[in-house]
Amino acid sequence: MTNDNDNILRITTVIDSDTDFIPLVTQEDETRMNKEKLPDVLPILPLRNNVLFPGVVIPITVGRDKSIKLVHDAYKGDKIIGVVSQVDSEIEDPEYNDLNTVGCVGSIIRLFKMPDGSSTLIIQGKRKFRLTEEIQSEPYIRAKVSTFFDMEKKNIGMQDKALLGSLKDLSLSIIQKSPNMPSEASFAIKNIDSSSFLVNFIASNMNASIEEKQTLLEMDDVMERAKKLLSILIRELQMLELKNDIQSKVKVDIDKQQREYFLHQQIKQIQDELGENPVQQDVEELRTKAEKKKWKEAVSKSFHKEVVRLERMNPMSPEYGVQLNYLQLLLDLPWELYSKDKFDLARAKRILDRDHFGLEKVKERIIEYLAVLKLKGDMRSPILCLYGPPGVGKTSLGKSIAEAIGRKYVRMSLGGIHDEAEIRGHRKTYIGAMPGRIIQNLKKAETSNPVFVLDEIDKIGRSNHGDPSSALLEVLDPEQNNTFQDNYVEMDYDLSRVMFIATANNMGDIQAPLRDRMEIIEITGYTVEEKIQIAKNHLIPKQLKENGLKPKDISFSAKLLETIVENYTNESGVRRLEQCIAKIIRFRAKQVAMGEPYEKTVKVPELKTIMGPSHSREKYAGNEVAGVVTGLAWTPVGGEILFIESIATKGQGKLTLTGNLGDVMKESATIALEFLKAHASKWAINPDLFNHINIHVHVPEGATPKDGPSAGIAMLTALASLVTQRKVKRHLAMTGELTLRGRVLPVGGIKEKILAAKRAGIKEIVLCEANKADLEDIKPLYLEGLSFHFVNTMMEVITLALTDEKVKNPINLEAFMGKAVNF
Repeated sequence: MTNDNDNILRITTVIDSDTDFIPLVTQEDETRMNKEKLPDVLPILPLRNNVLFPGVVIPITVGRDKSIKLVHDAYKGDKIIGVVSQVDSEIEDPEYNDLNTVGCVGSIIRLFKMPDGSSTLIIQGKRKFRLTEEIQSEPYIRAKVSTFFDMEKKNIGMQDKALLGSLKDLSLSIIQKSPNMPSEASFAIKNIDSSSFLVNFIASNMNASIEEKQTLLEMDDVMERAKKLLSILIRELQMLELKNDIQSKVKVDIDKQQREYFLHQQIKQIQDELGENPVQQDVEELRTKAEKKKWKEAVSKSFHKEVVRLERMNPMSPEYGVQLNYLQLLLDLPWELYSKDKFDLARAKRILDRDHFGLEKVKERIIEYLAVLKLKGDMRSPILCLYGPPGVGKTSLGKSIAEAIGRKYVRMSLGGIHDEAEIRGHRKTYIGAMPGRIIQNLKKAETSNPVFVLDEIDKIGRSNHGDPSSALLEVLDPEQNNTFQDNYVEMDYDLSRVMFIATANNMGDIQAPLRDRMEIIEITGYTVEEKIQIAKNHLIPKQLKENGLKPKDISFSAKLLETIVENYTNESGVRRLEQCIAKIIRFRAKQVAMGEPYEKTVKVPELKTIMGPSHSREKYAGNEVAGVVTGLAWTPVGGEILFIESIATKGQGKLTLTGNLGDVMKESATIALEFLKAHASKWAINPDLFNHINIHVHVPEGATPKDGPSAGIAMLTALASLVTQRKVKRHLAMTGELTLRGRVLPVGGIKEKILAAKRAGIKEIVLCEANKADLEDIKPLYLEGLSFHFVNTMMEVITLALTDEKVKNPINLEAFMGKAVNF
């Protein structure tokens, strides 16, 4: 209940040694003190960590020179001083303005000099006062004071008596629950008969802040002060009960642990006598397995060190299970265990050709790897990244590679991973810690040189748990991954013999340092002919097996497959094609199971019944309208054609762009219009025309976001066709970036764009001269039926694209200008 729990004991001991005075104030004493005349001026003693209340006797130790002189001067005189607490206890040399305004007159009972030079005085509070004016500041503060009266009730009612009784009971409870509180405190409280002194005595000795005690001192209503004091005591009692409860629980836990420890020691002794010690059995089992392991000396040394640590642990402690799991993981990892590669290159090529149609670059790279490995005997495995649209066979290729070279196959999906610990693992100190998925998959593979497919590497997330793609930098660097550090394993693991194959749909989503560590192999989409072959050789046999049919039950003609590809799928890969084939086979399976009559060969007209109506595919739309040009675009799922539409209305030269276009595409349209304005005379266009028309450029399918510079030359051609009202050449498409000087720059995704053009019925394609080299990497099969025009300037594009023939019903541009226009 007090900051210094032995205050009362110290006071009683000091005073009783010379007198039989017990420092309790009766009602008569209080009345007499209140009638004593208050001096007009008092020397003021600042208190740093306490507050003096009327009637209460407390010891005060003074060490400041000013305070020592003050108490010595007062002790030689009338022994009366003013005691005021500081507003800020941190101030070493307080001035008048640093003191609270309300204090208490104190009478010095005893003064003692201490060996360290300080003085301790026993002082009793008399009555409260209020500071009014400073008289002097040196050698100590003297100030004018005025009386501060308490408004005490003459007749105390039942409610007030109950309040005072509650104060006494709470105080006695706190004293009883406080182990260091002297018994004299209970005696003192029980023998106080003055209500105001009871409140002052408890307030002076309770465990409260100086600010709370000063607030109580400044309250002039005794019962209000008692209510405030009661709330503080309730809080103190609750805190004291909570502390005692915690201490009791801790003591019980310690006693319980000690009891369990002795019991475990006894059990251990009994088990040792019987030869059944489970800890020793675990340790022996671990050491026996370790003798058969083929691992480096450093790993072996670390393992046996951790085994000794396990041996010293209490088997009932949580750390024992963590340590045992860690050691078992070390034993399960294939440290120096490698599967033997098969160097039959002809067999490997047969397997790759059997499982995947096309993909010549990938197959060639795998055969090269095996050839070098066969000649050299040992090499660091390459980090391959198969990049292309969905459904072209990137993931399944890893399984075929593993079979071709005779290695175990491991696949790890990275899509949506956002925690670095998924790659590097957790520290053993965490609850539920485990190794990263790299180490876990190697443990599952039971070999240190599997084919490891990192699927969807472009879809790794990032969060406040770290950046997994940055953690992969060490895994996919041949110069670093021979000493890969997993946080759980805490030892170097050699990943240099693992053949990592990453797959991705969009290289732009992979951070540059990670992309730089991989050998990028692009896998583009398939032509209609290739899809038909894939369906015959792979998809149909697979779906027949999965749906319980035999080849005699159903057959697909080449025409049927072509119809499915062209009318029911719109993709670069074959995933949707496989779904369509599966649906047809299931339809036939139902007919077989129900005994319905059917023909073995599925006819084209049956497709509508089985698949529903076909979707409308974007085809070439003709050249009957001026200002419409066919462009070519790349998407993550393959190439597409898109139409650049433009129209002119009467206006003041405003350009409007719609179709959910990105900033780059909008800039291309602006460049195209400005170039057309600057070179209007070369195409016999009146430059004044642009000041009298508004031009609107739109790219259909407005719900689909579009961006990129490759539509630049198509936009300029569309605008040139619009303002000249000349037809665009039939079955013509184009792609290329436009500069403000009219130069045509190369763009990417050429193969996908060519395939899209073939599907749409395009016969001629305009490309940048620099894109000519891209055609050399494309099979002649893809280029059949197409003719290419390679250009360097926009002048060449307009010459190729626009015919001399006007469109039917041209827009009357003369009306917009109010005069004839010279085309």
